[in-house]
Amino acid sequence: MLALPLLIGACDRRRDTGAVVVSAIGEPPAYSTIDTPLRDTASRLLIDATAQGLVRFDAAGQIEPGLAERWTVLDDGASYIFRLREAYWTGGDRVTAEQVVRLLRRRIAARANPLAPFLTAIDEIVVMTPQVIEIRLARPRPDLLKLFAQPDMALLRSPPPTGSGPLRIVSASTTPLLRPAFDPGRADPDDQAELQPEQDVRLIGERASRAILRFAARRSDLVSGGTYADWPLLAGVDLPRTAARIDPAVGLFGIALVRRDGFLADPANRVALSEAIDRTALVTAIAPGWDAVDRILPDTLDSAAPPQIPDWSLLTLDQRRGAARSRVAAWRGDPIRLRLALPRSSGATLLHGQLAASFATIGITLDRVDMEADADLRLIDAVAPYDSARWYLATACVACGDQAQQALDAARLAPTPAERGTRIAAADAALSADAGFIPIARPLRWSLVAPRLAAWQANSRAWHPLNRLRPDPT
Repeated sequence: MLALPLLIGACDRRRDTGAVVVSAIGEPPAYSTIDTPLRDTASRLLIDATAQGLVRFDAAGQIEPGLAERWTVLDDGASYIFRLREAYWTGGDRVTAEQVVRLLRRRIAARANPLAPFLTAIDEIVVMTPQVIEIRLARPRPDLLKLFAQPDMALLRSPPPTGSGPLRIVSASTTPLLRPAFDPGRADPDDQAELQPEQDVRLIGERASRAILRFAARRSDLVSGGTYADWPLLAGVDLPRTAARIDPAVGLFGIALVRRDGFLADPANRVALSEAIDRTALVTAIAPGWDAVDRILPDTLDSAAPPQIPDWSLLTLDQRRGAARSRVAAWRGDPIRLRLALPRSSGATLLHGQLAASFATIGITLDRVDMEADADLRLIDAVAPYDSARWYLATACVACGDQAQQALDAARLAPTPAERGTRIAAADAALSADAGFIPIARPLRWSLVAPRLAAWQANSRAWHPLNRLRPDPT
């Protein structure tokens, strides 16, 4: 950071011409195989840009057409009928309904797909006509479209990896240059070809520190994929006042139980951990204005009941810690020492410091270990891919008890939306009683955005497609 002044040019802002340069926090972008999960933000942006699915997210995080130009949802979400638009693979071959069905089946069946546990209701996918396919479900799922808009459901032919746009790779490297693919829906192909270079995007995957310095030196237009882990790095950099943007992201940020033995075998002891945390001090130490939470569900969503609120939520911090100290004092075993798995980052260091200080007030020592190491507790930091309470509960249930797991399974198998809502409410109550997850805050997601990216919008998915960063010139 000390070298930063040497990097900053004389101009106040980047020119509003030429390729948009995007730094995505993580490894260099690369395609993954069907059996390999997408690694990080850069790879997810690459596949989303070059290999769309049936639908996709727009700049506001809302559903827009992808390979499907329109769709119909029947029987409360038990059947989805998609009419495919005229689309072409990179190289010129037309996308066919048979190809779409085959690739969809592979995506859904892939064990590496993180969305697979939430797609189990899909019964079959069939070709109805050369332009129409149907997805039939054994149980209604009215929220399926948001799952199909995720990059994990983008359709990619291989080998070699080939997508259908909306962008295409025109210069393959570790920092690929992307350009709008030919779109037969536009009236004048000549006008489209003339505009394409001005819509180019250069995608870079790099460490947060390098991405921030690149932006501060006005050599990029966007830093994407920022989390709590890297937010503290912004404090040491002179950035334009409006550059840092925070998404109203929804999802989970908290500590999941990994082991259920020793002190952690008793639900009351697990509640004591949650009672001890000073959430206001924690979020303020990392990012003032970050929203703390004390429950798993952010809202009712598709549950039949409001979110479960812990009994201790109405107590003062001193009262909560007094009750937690009593639980620790009653423990007859060895001094309590817990291991928390965290990534390596400045934000994680602050997080561990705050949690360790909170646990120390009730007589518990908290050690930090790497994410891959054996641990008692592990951080969960995830944006919700769709608006179902079951996603929150299933994601929080890393090592929950049998009763909570059975309640979750019952919710998954519910035959109607009404019954599903009732069972989700029961699962929420079961997970709350089990106390196997400690909610702390909403996920923190941020970007650095240059003024030329006028189409960039903060949204609850914290997702910013590369083809929706600048206004469409047409």
